[in-house]
Amino acid sequence: MTEIRFERISKRFGDRDILDDVCVSLVSGECQLLCGANGAGKSTLLRILAGMEAPNGCDVVDAGQTRRWRRVKANLLRDVIYLHQLPYLFAGTVAYNLNYPLRGSRATRAAQVRRGLEWSGLTALADQPVHQLSGGERQRVALARAWLRGPKIMLLDEPTTNMDQGCRRRTVELLASLKETGVALVVATHDTGHFADIGDRVLRLENAVLREESSGSTPYPEKVTPITARARTA
Repeated sequence: MTEIRFERISKRFGDRDILDDVCVSLVSGECQLLCGANGAGKSTLLRILAGMEAPNGCDVVDAGQTRRWRRVKANLLRDVIYLHQLPYLFAGTVAYNLNYPLRGSRATRAAQVRRGLEWSGLTALADQPVHQLSGGERQRVALARAWLRGPKIMLLDEPTTNMDQGCRRRTVELLASLKETGVALVVATHDTGHFADIGDRVLRLENAVLREESSGSTPYPEKVTPITARARTA
């Protein structure tokens, strides 16, 4: 089981504290919903967890060992997948985008692409240029490409923004499938209710501090489990 703890995360931009002594645990098969106002620092936090943006301070506990963030940056970049709300796709077809990061023989890669297309429900769009896809379809391409990499941790920044109900439902279904296979998920969102079926924890980032949402303030209290936003005792 994957469990990585990020302790005492701090991040400043100039004189402004964006993150102040924030702690996060990422656990296999758990989905944490991260909410907060625009500019609160949600994307910054996700990028730090993904190894993409250096914090001013952070310790990472993995397999019982505590190391500084910069010492594990390469591992985070390898093991954690970060998806922006407008995922980057290469010019070309859906199949080309799924094939791009794969390794192995042509036959092996072709079989993996077929698996990704079937998993994401995009088989009929395999030869469609990605610039002709809807936002929801582009997000599914990005999810399928990530799924083919066998991620341990996925961080998603507003993955259903501007989607209609059908596209949003299909995206959430794919996230549920990832969760069932043991992937640790963190979803930044303004509307936790969209993820009621998969959310285990709801965290709010406000004034540089990460706190647990009380059950009374969430749209689905029966889905919220007791947590602490600070690091668990080892």
